[in-house]
Order: sequence, then C-alpha cells, then structure tokens
Amino acid sequence: MSKMVIEKGYFKSHGEVMEDVRDSGYWPTTYISNKSPELPIHYHDHDIIGYVMEGETYLLDENGEQVSVGPGDRLVIPKGAWHAEGEVTDRVVYIVSLRDPVPLIEGILPREPKGPFPSFD
Repeated sequence: MSKMVIEKGYFKSHGEVMEDVRDSGYWPTTYISNKSPELPIHYHDHDIIGYVMEGETYLLDENGEQVSVGPGDRLVIPKGAWHAEGEVTDRVVYIVSLRDPVPLIEGILPREPKGPFPSFD
C-alpha cells in the first residue's frame, strides 16, 4: 500500500510550484482550509499532490503520527494512502493538484475505514 510523503522545504515560490505541477501533468486548483478541528484518518480515490502556500498545520500519517507542515512543503498523497489534516487554527492555503481531471470535491472526497482500521505491517 502506498504511503503519504511530506517533502519539507520543497519549493520557495509560486513559480516553482507551477513548474512542478506542469512537469507532473496533474490538474491544479487552490484550496483554502479555514479554522477546523482535526479530521479523521481517511484516504482518497485519486492521486493528489498538494503544496502548502500559506499557514501551518500538521498531518496525521497512516500511524496517526503528527507531522507539521507549512509554506514550502509538498504533500504527495497516493490514491489509498491513509492520512488526515490536523487542526487548523487560522487558515492554510494549498495548491492541490489531481492526477485525474475531476472536480476538486470529488478528488478530495474522504473515504473512511469501515470496520477495523487497516494494519500496515
């Protein structure tokens, strides 16, 4: 099973992000996460690459461990990778890019576990 990867300090400018998106062939849009509680662990049905443009929060990895993220960080979230956005105390601005040309809401629709949480051993 694929896991989420957080690449700290991956970019320094909006131009670098757009170059990376172009090179990936993904479809970009802007997503703003306003003040909100920690989300439950979930996965998505689409491959996502996200870029933190403003603000700070943390993500939970597949083991529930917190990893802080902030401006300059790149998030690679393969289809099926368990993760969650942590509490947002102000707002976080992302450029979110999807491999497939689908509406953003469909691409980031969370899928939650049914029954026991999966084992990653």
